[in-house]
Amino acid sequence: MIPPTAEAPSQGEAVSIAPRQGGRDRYFDLLRALALFRVVLYHLVGWAWLPLVFPSMGVMFALAGTLMARSLKRPAMQVIRSRVRRLLPPMWVLGAVCITGMVVHGWRPGPSVVFWILPLSDPPFLAAEWSGDMAEPLWYLRAYLWFVLLSPLLLRCLRRLPWPTLLAPVALSAFLSFGYLSLPERIDSALTDFTTFGACWILGMAREQVILQRLPRYVIPSVAPFIMLAGLWWAVHHGFGTEQDLELDGIPTAQALWSLGAVFLLLHFSPSWQTWPPRLRRWDGVITLLNSRAVTVYLWHNICIFIAAMTWDQLWEFEVLGENVPWLLDSWVPVLILAWALIALCIVLFGSAEDLAAKRRPRLWPNGGG
Repeated sequence: MIPPTAEAPSQGEAVSIAPRQGGRDRYFDLLRALALFRVVLYHLVGWAWLPLVFPSMGVMFALAGTLMARSLKRPAMQVIRSRVRRLLPPMWVLGAVCITGMVVHGWRPGPSVVFWILPLSDPPFLAAEWSGDMAEPLWYLRAYLWFVLLSPLLLRCLRRLPWPTLLAPVALSAFLSFGYLSLPERIDSALTDFTTFGACWILGMAREQVILQRLPRYVIPSVAPFIMLAGLWWAVHHGFGTEQDLELDGIPTAQALWSLGAVFLLLHFSPSWQTWPPRLRRWDGVITLLNSRAVTVYLWHNICIFIAAMTWDQLWEFEVLGENVPWLLDSWVPVLILAWALIALCIVLFGSAEDLAAKRRPRLWPNGGG
């Protein structure tokens, strides 16, 4: 699983933000870069504890909500058009590659192919692993698009009733988990994403609206751990840690509570960095690149992992390697390195779509260098 851009200068729309010179946006850049790295690592190794250590999707939705609230100082329709315009072209590039591959393999598009153009619902794909890997990240773009469309309404509700608005998605998630409401699959998936990560998006908006800053400093550190414990309790009582369900992602209400509590803490303790701390200065280029090409990284990382793993597995065909270094062939580290090498290639090949979508001069490797 993955997933906005600042207004000026603008970057890719789904999960990136232009590095700014002042204050806490450098900290946000770091959070987004860590979130992307964790997403790639999780989709490769599948360790169930990784979303507990760092809930990447909650973090990315919260940062996107912050940017959306900042942008809504301008007319709402103007902001929505700008966000949608910068969201779709990188997805269309992925769709062109994926649809071409599926047609070559005998797939014939139907009416639902429209969701490859406007991802209001899940797009169709072949029952092949490579096709599913390419289409899977689009759930984030679908959720992001709905959050963008609903943001003017959410912001009005937040200003009038901040805490009921913030907690409403979690309450709705708990209600849906009991199965009291049966919905068509396309509607159910979109609603589940909203209830799972809606509180994080609204929390980001609340921070931009200075609602969180009005609380006494001790409130969030006192309350957030209990929210996270409630999420963990819900997860354990709904199969987390068993052979049937080892992923927090499969338990929406637990994911919603854990992500909300963690994001509360990350936003509360955000440092004011006018410049990078000394230990992080060496990573400035990498962090800038990941933020500048976050949409490209998120959209293409799954298929890069698939190709990397498939390529590395071919080395078992060489008996000398299987006999002498089986531990190396079994290791996930070389696969991760190869996957990031392929992601870097995708940045060069397809990343310029983010610049074109933002009406900016295309750049092959936007790491902040000269």
